[in-house]
Amino acid sequence: MERVHIIVYGTVQGVGFRFYTRDIALKTGITGWVKNLRDGSVEIVAEGSKEEIQIFLKRLQDGYLGRNISHIETKEEHYTGEFSSFDITF
Repeated sequence: MERVHIIVYGTVQGVGFRFYTRDIALKTGITGWVKNLRDGSVEIVAEGSKEEIQIFLKRLQDGYLGRNISHIETKEEHYTGEFSSFDITF
């Protein structure tokens, strides 16, 4: 299992991007959370298998709101298994 810390840049606030992200996470088996940041970006912590995370990132970019993304930064972190669902946080 793996964990990634993701920052998504672009027009990703005020367009339903957190709900879009949660929907993709739930469909791919990803656990973790998503939240808006003050600088207009969106922060995501995602845990799942390597394949699930790859699918999750691809679907984020290829889905209907993917066109709003200018770039994504990802950083691998130590897997913790602390999540049982995928939530929108504030």
